[in-house]
Parts: sequence; C-alpha cells; structure tokens
Amino acid sequence: MGGSGTPPPWRYVTVSGLLVVLGVLWYAWWIVTGIGPAAVGYTLMPAGLVTAAAALRSMRRSVGLAPVAERFWGWLEAACYPLAAGYALLAVAAFRESPQLPAMPPVSAVLVGGGVLAAMWAVARVPVGVNSRADRGRQGLDRLIAFLGCVTVLWHFGIAPMLDAPQPWSGPAVATLMLSFGFAAGAITKVSYITGGPVDRAAVRLIGSTGLVAAAVAVFAAVPAFDGVIPAQAICLPVMPLLVALAARRQHGSAGARPRRGNVWLPYLAVLAVDLPLIELVVSPVAWDLREGETRLVVALAVVVTGLVTVRQYLSFRENSLLLAEKRASEARLRHEATHDPLTGLANRVLFRELLDEALAGPGATVLMIDMDDFKSVNDSLGHDAGDQLLIAFAEVLRSASGTDGTPARLAGDEFAILIDRPARGGDVAERLKQATTVPIGPHRLLVHVSAGLATAPGGAAATLLLRDADAAMYVAKQRGKANWVRYESGMEQSAQAHVQLGGDLREALAGGQLRVVYQPVVRLDDRRIVGVEALVRWEHPVQGTISPAEFIPAAEQTGLIVPVGRFVLRETCRQAAAWLAEFGPDALTRVAPNVSLRQLHDPDFEADVRAALEDHALPADLLVLELTESASLRSPRVSRVLHRLHGTGVRLALDDFGTGESSLSLLRTFPADIVKLDESFVDGIERDEPGSTAVARAVFQLAGAFGLETIAEGVENEEQAERLLRLGYTLGQGHHLGRPMTGDEITTIVAAQRAGAAAA
Repeated sequence: MGGSGTPPPWRYVTVSGLLVVLGVLWYAWWIVTGIGPAAVGYTLMPAGLVTAAAALRSMRRSVGLAPVAERFWGWLEAACYPLAAGYALLAVAAFRESPQLPAMPPVSAVLVGGGVLAAMWAVARVPVGVNSRADRGRQGLDRLIAFLGCVTVLWHFGIAPMLDAPQPWSGPAVATLMLSFGFAAGAITKVSYITGGPVDRAAVRLIGSTGLVAAAVAVFAAVPAFDGVIPAQAICLPVMPLLVALAARRQHGSAGARPRRGNVWLPYLAVLAVDLPLIELVVSPVAWDLREGETRLVVALAVVVTGLVTVRQYLSFRENSLLLAEKRASEARLRHEATHDPLTGLANRVLFRELLDEALAGPGATVLMIDMDDFKSVNDSLGHDAGDQLLIAFAEVLRSASGTDGTPARLAGDEFAILIDRPARGGDVAERLKQATTVPIGPHRLLVHVSAGLATAPGGAAATLLLRDADAAMYVAKQRGKANWVRYESGMEQSAQAHVQLGGDLREALAGGQLRVVYQPVVRLDDRRIVGVEALVRWEHPVQGTISPAEFIPAAEQTGLIVPVGRFVLRETCRQAAAWLAEFGPDALTRVAPNVSLRQLHDPDFEADVRAALEDHALPADLLVLELTESASLRSPRVSRVLHRLHGTGVRLALDDFGTGESSLSLLRTFPADIVKLDESFVDGIERDEPGSTAVARAVFQLAGAFGLETIAEGVENEEQAERLLRLGYTLGQGHHLGRPMTGDEITTIVAAQRAGAAAA
C-alpha cells in the first residue's frame, strides 16, 4: 500500500526523535548540575505518546489500508490515548510531590495497563499466514517455547532485580511493568512468525520492540548509582513513541510485505535464553541464597522449556518422517506415471521400449503386437467415455492373457503390445488372448475383435526391426479377416510397406481420376429384368492395373480417404442415375445404391454431401438407396439422427449383409430401413437345402415381411440358388449368375434392350 499523495509523517518521527534527544540532554545536564526538579523527566513520555497517536492518525487517513491493517493500526492509536493520559497523571504527581519521586497513582496504573492491553490485543490480531490446524498447533508450540524463554530472561534480569532494588517500586508501577514485560515477550514471539500480508513486517517489528523498553526500565531501576527511575522516565520511555512513529512511517511508504517464511530458530534461542540465568547461578553460587524463590522459578521455567523443546523435536521428527515417506511415495508415483498409461495402468511406450531393450541385450525377445479392430466406431457410436471404459476392460483382458508369461503395454490409442518373457510361450499367449475376446467385455458388454502379430528376435537385434516385424504380422492378420493372430515370416514386411504405399497412391488416384464406378444389376428373379444397380468402386492403377476393392478399401479406411472416395462414388452414381432417368424415364430403374462406410456416416459433412449430390443432378430422393453394413454403430445417436433426416427426405436405406451383425431384430425396430439384403453366406448351399442356410433365408424373408421391408438375396451364383430363393418368396436377387459388375454404358445397353423387348411384346 502506498501513500495517497499527502505528506508522509516524517514530522512526527522528527518530533519524537527530538523528544528522545531532549531527554538525554536534560538528564545529562541534570545529573551534572542537579539544577531543576526531577519531575521534568516525567513530561517527555506523555508528549511523545501524543506525537505517536498523531502519527498513527495521519497515516491511517492518508493510506488506503486493508481491513486487517486498519484494525491493527486503529487499536494501536486507541492504545496511545490511555497511555498518554496515564503518564500525564504520573507527571502531575511528580511535580506535586517534588522533590520526592512519586508513586504511580492507581488511576495512572489502570490507564497505562489498559493501553498496554489494547496494544497486546492489536498485535495478537495480526494474522501470521497459517491456515491448517496442524500448522497452527505447531506454531503455537514454538511460540509458547519462545514466550517462556523471553519471560525467563526478563524475569531474571529485569523484574527480579527491580523487586530487590534499594528503592522498591510501588505496586501499581510493578504491575504496569510486569504487564509491559508480558507485552514484550508476546510481541517478540508473535512478530517473529508474521510471514507477510497487509501489515508491514518491519512496522510490526518496530511495534513489538516497544515492549523491550520495559526491560530497559527494569535494568535502570536495578542500578542504584543512576537513581534508575529518572533515566527510565527521561531516556528509556520516550523511545517507545519514537518506535511507534517510525512504524507509522514504515507502513505509510510500504506496498505490502512480501510473504516470507516465519522464524524457525526462535525456540532454540529460547533454550539458550533459559540457560543464561542458570549459567549465572552456576558461576555465582551466592545467587542461590540471595534469591532462592526466584531461582526456583528460573529452574522450573528451564525444565518446562526443555520439556517443550523435546516435544517439539519429537513432533518435528515425526513430521519429517511423514514428509520423507510422502516424498518417497510421490517419487514412486511420479516414476509410475512416467512409465505407465494413466487410463489403463499398463506399461506405456517408454517403459515397454526400456524392457524390450533390456531383453534384447540378453538372450532375445518376443513381442505380440495387438490392434483393436474397429475401435473408432465405438468412440463414434457410443462416445469417448464408453471407448475409455472399453480400453480399461481390454487392459484387464491383456493382463489375464499375459499371466506370468509377459508384460502388457498400451502404446497409443487402441494399439497394445505384450513383451513375452519366453519365446516358446508366445503362441500360448496369443491363443489365450484370442479366446478371451470371444465374449463381451466392459460395462457396455461389447464384443471386441483384435488383430495381432507375433515376432521374435535374438539378442543383439534392433528393437525397431522387431517391432516392424510384429507390426507387419499384425497387418497380415488384418488382411486375413481380422480377429486373428499371425506369426511373422520373412517377407511379411513387404506387404505392410505395400499397404502404406497403397495409401499414398490412393491419394494420387483421387486427384488423378483413376477411380471409376461400376454397377452390379439387381434383377427380378422371375423374369431376370434389371430393376436397379449397386454402385461399386474400382481403381485403374497406371502401373498395377485394376486393383481390387478388397486391397485398397482397407487402406482407405485406415487413412481416412474412404470419406472422399465415398463422396466420389455418391456423386458419380447420382450423375449416372440422372442420365438413365433422362433416357429411359422413371420406370426403367427404380434404385441406384452406393455403399456407405461407417467412417462416412460419422463425417460431419455426410448429410450435406447427399443433399448436394441429389440437388446438383436433379435426382429424386427415392431413387437413391444408401447401403449400410449392419452394425452396432448404426445405434449411435448422431448417426441415427442423420439417417432419420435423410430418410425423411425420401432417401431409402438398405441393411447390407443382413444376419451377420449384432442384434438384427432389435435393429429393425429402431432403424428406418426400407430394404434388407440377405448376406451371401446364407445363400451359399441353399440349393442343396442345407438346414442352416434355408432356415435363415426363410426367417429373414418372414422377418422383413413382418416389418414391411423389401428383401434382396445377395451372392446368387447359380440357377438352382435363384430358383430356390424364388420358391422361398424372394423376388429380387443379386450375384454373378444374375449379372456381374459392369460399366454404366453396359447397363445402358441392357436396359435399352429390355425396353425394346417389352415394346415388341
């Protein structure tokens, strides 16, 4: 807090200082000449207290104080008034009884005592910056030790000699001085622990030092040669107002004290303090006889202080032990956090690499690299909280599968690894993991499929090469249908590298127009007329030729390129459909059906892309059928809202590969489907009347009929299958026997021939 621009109270400090100098000069003149009454020395203290009160009032009016500081300085100012009045009454008594020295009038003692109590209350209310109960108790013990040490010294060297002085003091004077001694001891111990705040530390120290004036008064009183009462009144006591004026000046120019640590050495000084009287008693045994009662008190205080210090040391030892234990626990926790995944508690990549390097420095290492298949769809459909819960549950699966044979780790996202201690146990760990993922896990009871790659390297091999081999084996496992594990064999890394290269080439293919759309007919099983088409993407690579979707679609999914690829297929399909509509009219083809991946459904622009494709080509919405693979991801609230809005515009939705996903029946009740496509796995063998295929085909047809949905049988490869499906009630089919994927021009030719034949008939 700085001043407000009014003159600082230097003038009060100057006046107080002049009073102190005047007292010294007067006493020197008086002691040499003996001229004048001794009562003059009594006038300096009340004059100084009036000056100190004026300094405090000036400072409080010119400085914007915080409430705590305002309360402190207000109480000190209030203390100055009864002190000034008490000492003024004592001065009056001195002149009245001159040349005899006066005894302190009872009223004067009461006023001075009240002023001292007010000052003690002000110092006691200053906050010391300690909040916790334990810290307050610990500091209270320290302050008690320091207080008793101060009391011992002040009693032995101050009050006791004063009581034994040749000119005994009056009872009120002794009581006042003892109260001042208490203020001195309390102020010293309190001020030593003030760490900072709105009341300036140095200013409070100056106020606390005023209590030491009482000690000086007692020292003078115990020295007969100086007629101690006179120098006490003329020299010592005027120092008190000077200290108060200096404190006011200090607070006036202070911007607030910076927080500092409270003194921790004061209790030890207290031990030294109580030893000083004991040393005197040992050096001067006569003192034992001269002041036997006072000696017993000093010894008793020394014993109490020593006992309290012992307690303090015990508490400090216990606290230090606890702090050391907490530090060790904190260090262990930090080491664990630095080397373990915070979500799953598994070893992280850093620790895994350290353990792998240690293993390769020895006989060798075996690594099982693991990737959770389609984990992103869980985050997209159920939210990241559900994804985190699934990762936690999967970590427990890894711990169980590893057992005592290895150390599981989470490397990143849904990528995990197990460092297997013995190469011979690698296959066992992989099989245990495969079996453990055949049942649902986690609070949402989700079925997790993983692809894993197993690789072994001898001692001295590079960790990066071992991880590359395990990663290559994992990629091969994904290629073989996921939910599988593969042991690394030489050359597998070439396939993984080709996969990465394929992703880069696909990006160029999108920009270079290498992708094209072909159309597989959807035909009526009775007369084999084409009623619609499914749009399929093909890649004509300038070097490798035609690349199968089975090769580049996984790369597109992993790189995120499936979104622009799907957008291209959607727009090209709508363009071709608009051309057929213009050429053949609305009755020639009733549907065009591009496939939509889960990644597309979660793309925030997907709905806008569909609407734009329809509007740009003026295509009726009911002509477009979006084929969606049956999946739990379709239950995502966000995906469900998007599909319901598109369905509301007239776009039709087809559940592709029906019967292979999860909870097919419940999905039909909540999903706005129009068409159900029987998966080809249930068509295969139906011509041989295999019970499983026939029963499922019949059940799907009846289920779809119950919900008012159209059915299409996929994968029709021969005439016997077509006839069998027709007898089961299916009217539409799709497969190589009914029509292979072909260009738009080839479809145009077939549809034109169909229309010509129908016109001729």
